[in-house]
Amino acid sequence: MITHQNIAQEKPNVILIFMDNYGWGEPGCYGGGILRGAPSPNIDRLAEQGMKLLNFNVEAQCTPSRAAILTGRYAIRTGNSSVPIESPVYGLTQWEYTMAEMFGDAGYSTGIFGKWHLGHTEGRFPTDQGFDEWYGIPNSSDECAWADDSRFRENVHPFAVPEYVMEGIKGQSPKKIKVYNTEARREIDGEVTLKAKEFMERKSKDQQPFFLFIPYTQTHMPVIPSEKFKGKSGNGDFADVLIQTDYYVGELMQKADDLGIAENTIFIFTSDNGPDPTTPHSSFAGPWSGSYFTGKEGSLRVPFIIRWPNKIKKGSANNEIVHEMDLLPTFSNIIQQQLPSDRIIDGIDQTDFFLGKQDSSNRESVIVYVGDELYGVKWRNYKMMSKEIDKAFADPTRTYGVPLMYDLHIDPKEENPLNAQWYHNTWIRWPAGEVLVNHLNTLKEEPPIKPGTLDPYLPSK
Repeated sequence: MITHQNIAQEKPNVILIFMDNYGWGEPGCYGGGILRGAPSPNIDRLAEQGMKLLNFNVEAQCTPSRAAILTGRYAIRTGNSSVPIESPVYGLTQWEYTMAEMFGDAGYSTGIFGKWHLGHTEGRFPTDQGFDEWYGIPNSSDECAWADDSRFRENVHPFAVPEYVMEGIKGQSPKKIKVYNTEARREIDGEVTLKAKEFMERKSKDQQPFFLFIPYTQTHMPVIPSEKFKGKSGNGDFADVLIQTDYYVGELMQKADDLGIAENTIFIFTSDNGPDPTTPHSSFAGPWSGSYFTGKEGSLRVPFIIRWPNKIKKGSANNEIVHEMDLLPTFSNIIQQQLPSDRIIDGIDQTDFFLGKQDSSNRESVIVYVGDELYGVKWRNYKMMSKEIDKAFADPTRTYGVPLMYDLHIDPKEENPLNAQWYHNTWIRWPAGEVLVNHLNTLKEEPPIKPGTLDPYLPSK
């Protein structure tokens, strides 16, 4: 007989922190920290105890990135290639198989505390997608301003309503706890941290393995610190929030230590996409250019730290390409839980790479989308881009008849395309072009789900 205790001894817990619009260059271990007026001792210590990736890639927007990390599939496939604009009924169809469902099928308890942004209607909440419990917000933090604005009018549209902090249990309809206004926005990440620590304590007491997903609401606009941290940095609200975030990460690390589960827990810190471009809510992308909603490296690369004591080498760092979609098949291998075979999974198993059994990642390319528009392809240290935008919301999208090519080793800011020396570099179009053609063929093999598709959904044969 397999008991929860047996499972707990054999399979690791997983804690996955998923920041919001938190740039590559924010923590000290990525060149930020004191440079940003906000030391990050806890996040830096996590990097010292684990592996730091310099080339971890995500999708360019909030909703697509959340869809990709949970399904192991490009967001274009699931109907979530953009933040919800086309239809108020958005998010994952129940046909999709999420990371939470995989862990649940393997005997894990699953919890999410924080921002969902993958649906706000019946059947589209986290507890409909494999999570046993949830506390947080269904949509995005910018909606917190609605309730405080004298110009806001309710009852003009069924979806133009204040956002709420919600709580849910699998099998029950989530309940509205309180209006998510700017004051609630200040304290939500502290509440999320407390709920996460309580979850860890309950599951450890029951000796049940758990998957804990913590999609914090910071550093999404409006970036305003908790009262406890206001003025803490002496360098403004953004630096206060960075210090606040590092403190919460430290609390979670300490809780794992206090419960005696740190040795058997995979602990990950990462982000959904690069920074917002608007002042004063803009995070720091480090050496990369571009904000979210662009196909530039500042949009696609985010910090990624993974710690698994005695499994992943301490203090290791590399520039190998890994994508957020790779986490699903990697965890599938680690916990020995099979994924569905009736759909395309874009993620690639990185277990041996993370465990140091090989030096190279199993991935060498990434397709670059911005919304539902295909911008180009990243292959090894090169990019081949047929569309570009420098700064979201401010600049027009440029389309090129002949794609621009970049070498990220010599031009990390993507300022000097190789086309000026085109006869030296046209060979890049063959390997990069093959990646692109193969991807486009898979969209014919399995047509993408259309945004706004209702449940029940089954793919056409």
